[in-house]
Amino acid sequence: MKKFIWLGIGVAVGVYLTRKISSGAAMVGPEGLNRAVGRLSDSIAQFGDAIREGMNERESELRAALGVDTAKDQALDITFQRSTQRR
Repeated sequence: MKKFIWLGIGVAVGVYLTRKISSGAAMVGPEGLNRAVGRLSDSIAQFGDAIREGMNERESELRAALGVDTAKDQALDITFQRSTQRR
């Protein structure tokens, strides 16, 4: 009975290690590197978008606090927002 238990444990460990090794090999190859670089560039782009959005919000808060909000400034803000959304 103990031999069957150890056999089952051996098979489970073998399957686990085979899956880990094959997934590790996929990450080392060109496709894995391409995926990693793609994820990194997407993260950087999202970070930049979040920074721009926060900057625009803070600028509008400052303009409202200083009373600099005019129709011309609002039109420029709308134009700027449209141009950044196209990216």
